[in-house]
Amino acid sequence: MSNKKFPDDFVWGAASAAYQIEGAWNEDGKGPSIWDIFCRKPSAIRNRESGEVACEHYHHYKEDIGLMKAIIGLHAYRLSISWSRVLPQGTGVPNPKGLDFYDRLVDELLAAGITPYVTLYHWDLPYELHCRGGWLNPQIPDWFAEFAALMTDRLSDRVNYWMTINEPQVFIGAGYVDGTHAPGEKLDWGGVMRIAHHVLLAHGKGVQAVRAAAKKPVQIGFAFTGMVGLPVSESTEDVEAARQSTFHVSDRNLWRFTWFTDPIFFKQYPAEGVELNHDFMPSIGARDFDIISQPVDFFGLNLYQGHFVRLGTDRLPETVPFPTGHPLTTFSWPVTPDVLYWGPRFLWERYRCPIFITENGLANNDWIALDGEVHDPQRVDYISRHLFALQRALSDGVDVRGYFYWSLLDNLEWAEGVNQRFGLVHVDFPTQRRSLKQSAHFYRHVIKANAVVDAK
Repeated sequence: MSNKKFPDDFVWGAASAAYQIEGAWNEDGKGPSIWDIFCRKPSAIRNRESGEVACEHYHHYKEDIGLMKAIIGLHAYRLSISWSRVLPQGTGVPNPKGLDFYDRLVDELLAAGITPYVTLYHWDLPYELHCRGGWLNPQIPDWFAEFAALMTDRLSDRVNYWMTINEPQVFIGAGYVDGTHAPGEKLDWGGVMRIAHHVLLAHGKGVQAVRAAAKKPVQIGFAFTGMVGLPVSESTEDVEAARQSTFHVSDRNLWRFTWFTDPIFFKQYPAEGVELNHDFMPSIGARDFDIISQPVDFFGLNLYQGHFVRLGTDRLPETVPFPTGHPLTTFSWPVTPDVLYWGPRFLWERYRCPIFITENGLANNDWIALDGEVHDPQRVDYISRHLFALQRALSDGVDVRGYFYWSLLDNLEWAEGVNQRFGLVHVDFPTQRRSLKQSAHFYRHVIKANAVVDAK
């Protein structure tokens, strides 16, 4: 543990996603997204909640930005664009009022001295595109490029930082394998592989579209997640086992970073993954990897947890169970702060691309106490421990440029409804009243000191 300062230009931010906070699901010309439709299914969302209202950020954005600046002191805010708010049909004629909203949002952020980091796709596919095949349709990379060009043309005179797609591992796995997220489908593995390839092509064409439409130089990346192996010891053997566990595709799932990041950086899928999935590989065009491997400026990394690994007797990585009573979040995710050391370290060593931690946070049981405050010491401890681990990565030469806490507000946590509270700001959903938590005050002191501070 250390309280030494972070680099002078380190970016301190918080993040959110359009569907989880905006509400106003059918106002001012917005079209439906797959989440708007999915939430209507009985039992799809806990307590039959939805994003129809959510945090009403569409109407409360000025208040929320005021909290970001005056109370928390954020340098940056990661937001996403509702594709169906600006293109109700997914393609074609834009919605002026939807574009105007993002104009106002960006202008308000800049007036507060907060840098916007824009994510183009955070899971809310326009329903009209889903009806045309959605991510299974080979046209979707071009649809995404049209959307990316529209937003870049509109905002790039003021927005410098762009991310194409958020966590394909999650929205494909939960939406098209398990069926627990929108659109609620359970495809065969060949269909899943085809979607994953289309997502990569959409990323590449999105990068091309942003660079072509940008009105001034931009920085562009993505925001991906994955499984990180944590060595049970720092022996050479266990560290290498953890690295292999992080990158080696050893079973049929999408949770290894390499299935999405090797094509971007190395112009190929990982060989062992191709062999494992050879009966299900999608058709790959002659120029596909040229499109996918468009140069990016940063690696957006969403990390919440890892798993312990050691070298087994067969010389292969072996997962080590968590000890009885290991700390858990209210999502039942294990608390593993070293994920912000080993994750950035392994990914920097493999790809040598600057990293932003674009999501990291704690789901907790939070409520307003009798004294009117929201006491969340677990979140304060969680942030502290993870930042100490990130500080170690920086000390070891890993190029980490910033940290975005997930999330700014308590929000609709997808299929969990509003049951899981991640926010620095407590939201009373019936009244839409915002209350800063203890962790928000703590984070303000971290930002001001540019160092982890005494939580007391």
